[in-house]
Amino acid sequence: MGGHNDGRADGHGRVYQATGDQHITEHHHHGPSGPGPDSVRRPPVGRAPAILRDRGELVRRLRETVTEDAGNTVLVLHGLGGCGKTAVACALFDHATREQGRLGLWVNASDHASLRAGMLAVAADRGAGEGELTAARSGLRAAADLVWDHLDRSDRPWLLVLDNADDPAVLRDGGWLRTSPRGTVLVTTRQAAGHWWPAAELLHVGVLPREAAAQVLCDLAPGTGSTEEAAAVADRLGRLPLALTLAGGFLAHQVIDPWTMEEYGRRLRERPDPVELIDRGAVDPRHDSRHLVSGTWQLSLNSLVGQSLPEAVTLLRLLACWSDDPLPLSLLGGSRPDLPLPADRVELALRGLLDHSLTELVPGDVRCLRTHGVLLDSVARVTPASERDPLAAAAAALLSHSLPASPERGPRDDRLTLLVPHVLALLRRLNTWPETTAGTAEAAADCALRLVTAQHRSGDYASALAAAGQATDLARRLLGDDHVLVLRLRQRTGKATDRLGRLDEAARLHGELLDDLERTCGPDAPDTLTTCLHLSRPLTWLGRPAEAVRLMHRTATGRTALLGPWHPLTLEARACLLELPPGPELDREAPAGPDLVADCLRELGADHPITLSADLNCAGALLNTGQPSAALPSARRALAAHEHRFGADHPITLAARSLLSSVLHALGEHREAIEQGEIVLDRRERVLGPEHPWTTVIGDKLARYRRASAETTSPETSAAGMRPTETTPPDAD
Repeated sequence: MGGHNDGRADGHGRVYQATGDQHITEHHHHGPSGPGPDSVRRPPVGRAPAILRDRGELVRRLRETVTEDAGNTVLVLHGLGGCGKTAVACALFDHATREQGRLGLWVNASDHASLRAGMLAVAADRGAGEGELTAARSGLRAAADLVWDHLDRSDRPWLLVLDNADDPAVLRDGGWLRTSPRGTVLVTTRQAAGHWWPAAELLHVGVLPREAAAQVLCDLAPGTGSTEEAAAVADRLGRLPLALTLAGGFLAHQVIDPWTMEEYGRRLRERPDPVELIDRGAVDPRHDSRHLVSGTWQLSLNSLVGQSLPEAVTLLRLLACWSDDPLPLSLLGGSRPDLPLPADRVELALRGLLDHSLTELVPGDVRCLRTHGVLLDSVARVTPASERDPLAAAAAALLSHSLPASPERGPRDDRLTLLVPHVLALLRRLNTWPETTAGTAEAAADCALRLVTAQHRSGDYASALAAAGQATDLARRLLGDDHVLVLRLRQRTGKATDRLGRLDEAARLHGELLDDLERTCGPDAPDTLTTCLHLSRPLTWLGRPAEAVRLMHRTATGRTALLGPWHPLTLEARACLLELPPGPELDREAPAGPDLVADCLRELGADHPITLSADLNCAGALLNTGQPSAALPSARRALAAHEHRFGADHPITLAARSLLSSVLHALGEHREAIEQGEIVLDRRERVLGPEHPWTTVIGDKLARYRRASAETTSPETSAAGMRPTETTPPDAD
């Protein structure tokens, strides 16, 4: 934890500031608390913590400000409600009074009345007479001047804590916040805007690291689970000190049917409203909502409304439709008609959330926001039912604007990767909001489908599979098993499984889906025909080419009838027939390859992905029918085109390079064949992993090529009767 100087002092040495925090007894053990002569002499929040997890650097900086002769300092602890700012202040208070011999003074600064009463009590403690106090109370003397006059003349150095100072007007009106050579002022607040704190040092208090958060739970609820189980629960709680404290208290005080840490974590995952379970750990929350996750942030929202920023509440409710992962700010930029608040108020609303520590900016190549997950769950829980579906519809529309309408093959786009958790979070949120309409659910599922398609076409098959699986389960609950978007998400699951080399599983998934599509959509429906094509690919490589050919011809015939002979999807189906392994089926289909490439060039152009695939497959068919010399120009051309179009590391580019390596080997060009194969092996190990079937295939090929090179086999011997067992992996979309 660190801080920085930010701000200006006015001519009276005053320091102005911000809004209401919470009394948090963080995750820790407690020591005894000594009595004081007045209520301002001790924190009104219980015993001071003896252990603060992972606050060492912050506490060290704070302790430097209460050493002998230190003064004229204002420190501001700021952060999200529930992060333990008050607990840190308690720790410094205890250190200053017990170890440094300072006078400790504690004032609740959450509202005008509490601040005024507390500061006058400070004046009384420092020797103000009853007449002076009466004059200040009646307005005959400036109350703040009286207080600071006595603080400046204090016979002992002091530490003054102004706790829960979350409203800038409270300290500004009357000039309550000043500096003095006799002491140090520590303010706790949620208000992060530096302009409220001239001449003050700002210190951020955030959530805890994973290890420290897990230890908090183990401290509070010993014996309920392992450190790793505690870490899993801490992750689910977003490592927020208030949530950790409540969870630990709940686990520690159960009597009739105690839960383990693992059981608590499972209940959190299963509950549609985890906030209600978290709040059950409060001991006596009736008098102070700051002790509840469900209530602590309402203070900040009320303050924003009071500052004529109700749009900030709307914006936070919109953010609650998404994930607590970094959210690209571009979603909220521009004149988006789908925003649920006026476009010219978005900047002000966002600034309000940032200033009140309700969200934060995340540094990186893409400018992002991050909002705490428990806060988002809490906000979603209390969002009015009438606003939920419109907000979710807006969230889906904003995501849709950031996704390609028709994803194409190309390099991986990290901006799209950032959207994955938000698309899935929206589907999860809709599953907890019964007010969701079919239109909104369909919009969210369509976002998931487009996103998964884009991941797949970038070659990120593992991510596509993970996202498709989760999206399918979530969309199924909203739309039903037979909805076309659910069926299309299942298509993407099968395709990604195929590309990851799990051919038996892919064939099973596609076969089950084909049965469902034939039942729900009909045998000649476009989606049914697409799944026929998808199923043909793993069957080809599982040694069932006759079945694969029947499915390919069914697709080509059906698409010709539906779309015409020159439609891109019809041409795609024809191109797949050239991917067959050596054998009678390929011998029958290969002669059509050059004509297919010519048709693709005429109808689609040289740079179209289907044209590129057709040319690549044609080269593979020539090689696998014993024509490596004819295949070489096409293989070189296909590699150059794919590398230019998709990048050097895209799986289909590596497939093209692998084919070129095979052609070169067949022609006896062993040195270049090995060079090309080594490039493929290195990049497949990096992109797909060493265990992927395509990686092991190129490894086996390289071993053969090296043996052949060592034996100095002549080109004539190598090429004669060449029937390779590997062609380019099937990689058309």
